[in-house]
Amino acid sequence: MMNQPPIEQLLDRVESRYTLVVATAKRARQLLDGSEPLVDANSTKPVTVALWEIGEGKIVPFWEKRKSH
Repeated sequence: MMNQPPIEQLLDRVESRYTLVVATAKRARQLLDGSEPLVDANSTKPVTVALWEIGEGKIVPFWEKRKSH
């Protein structure tokens, strides 16, 4: 298994690189706070685990549309 999923695979699952970064950071924080990993990433690094979860479709990042006033 590679250390991280290919960036092309990750970008196919999100709207933008920004979305990928924010979703990865949020999920990594959840993992640090005790959430169970959803994949066997062969890594203890939370960012790597979060990237694998997104790459395998276990985590699906999205943005809620804000209502304009």
